[in-house]
Amino acid sequence: MARMPLADRRRQLTEAAIRAMARDGVPRTTTRSIVAEAGVSLSVFHYCFDSKQALLESVIETITAHYVGVVKDAIRPRATLRETIRAGFQAYWDHVAAHPEEHMLTYELTQYALRQPGFEHLARRQYELYSETYCALIEQLRGMMTFELRVPDTVLARYLAAMTDGVTLNHLVLGNDRVAAEILDMISDHVAGLIREEAPAV
Repeated sequence: MARMPLADRRRQLTEAAIRAMARDGVPRTTTRSIVAEAGVSLSVFHYCFDSKQALLESVIETITAHYVGVVKDAIRPRATLRETIRAGFQAYWDHVAAHPEEHMLTYELTQYALRQPGFEHLARRQYELYSETYCALIEQLRGMMTFELRVPDTVLARYLAAMTDGVTLNHLVLGNDRVAAEILDMISDHVAGLIREEAPAV
């Protein structure tokens, strides 16, 4: 087996775990099924992760990173601040439409963590990560345009995390693209209404 840097090997095993869990479900995914998916030995897994909690945290962070990257790329100055915000939501939604199995897995991970004694902190970390992600996106937007929020960044971040979490689950259950688009339009309008826009950044 070719030698690989630890960070790359962890990434390989995490992506394999995501595929296996999305296919088989979290409770039915074993360490052996993950290494089989990755094509590595069991000893490699234990070298990379010292616990199942560590693996699941890596899975949560990696799934989040999958769609955060496309959202960051989509957030660039447009004709209005509202259009910029809506483009970010659309990039997220395009990822939901293209990878519904990953987003479904996030809900299963939450439920699994809440039901497993000793794993509860992973569910908390998952939702803290969502809010932290929105805080970072707000800061990215501030780097492009100067504006003042009518609410604290952290409050808006938690609101956006809750809204997108809800609309994603609603879509996974009902599968109605039109309804999802209408909700994202409304969220964009609401967020734009919470911003007092000032002069563009130089």
